[in-house]
Amino acid sequence: MPHKPFIRTLRAQWLGQQLRALREERGMTLKLVSEHLQRDMSALGRYERADWPIRKGDVVALLDLYGFHHAAERARLLALAEDVWRTDRWDEDYGDVVDSSFIEYPWLEGRAEHIGSYNTILLPGLMQTREYAEAVIRNAEEPGVPDATVARWVELRIERQKVLDGKTKVGAVLDESVLRRLVGGPSTMRAQLEHLLELAARRNVEISVLPSAKALHAGMDGAFTVFTLPKPYPAVAYVENLAGRLYVEAPRSMKFVHVYDRLRDAALDTSESGQLIASVVEGLS
Repeated sequence: MPHKPFIRTLRAQWLGQQLRALREERGMTLKLVSEHLQRDMSALGRYERADWPIRKGDVVALLDLYGFHHAAERARLLALAEDVWRTDRWDEDYGDVVDSSFIEYPWLEGRAEHIGSYNTILLPGLMQTREYAEAVIRNAEEPGVPDATVARWVELRIERQKVLDGKTKVGAVLDESVLRRLVGGPSTMRAQLEHLLELAARRNVEISVLPSAKALHAGMDGAFTVFTLPKPYPAVAYVENLAGRLYVEAPRSMKFVHVYDRLRDAALDTSESGQLIASVVEGLS
């Protein structure tokens, strides 16, 4: 009876990415590493691509070869090696570590072929102007946070928007209320919506508005983002709320994919959406 193929989990992808980065930082080729460890070169390549699950012992050997002895970081990578087969929510075991060390939202943005988001409160970060982003970030931070800290977070958000200049396709379904929420005041919002119209003219950007008249729809459970990764990697869904940041993998991520498609169908088409956005801009003039 044939073996089932290994599911390229997010944990396996992240571990492979980290091991490859360490190898390249040391200036080592796969051939050199395979000769030193007496491992098959093609197998090492499959580990880095997450085609095969890597054994914990091989991770230890690689970290030793790369001279990577930071205790906490080694422990995290070895924990990943033990769990490369898992596809459940990252927050269940790793807590805050997820945000800083294991998987990053920008990492997914950079790898995705398509990023689709359903937005109920705010515009997605990839589509925010600097002024809109600053207002959002200041609101999210604790009172008294230094201006330099806010400026750094704003700059990171703007830097992420370079994704829009590449081949990645980016779609957003916006609840109509997002357009009418005066983030930063009328002038900031007017500039933001004008920016939205400029983005909508790009070939790799699709912006749809879900009108308020749609009282009941598939997105009643709240906002989310779906990352469609290159084959054979499965889609990943992302949800953020007061409970934390959640990454949902296949097969459960497919529910988000289907809901996103249903929301696109329920929303105004791109032309009608552009007209609605323009009418809101006129109301702010």
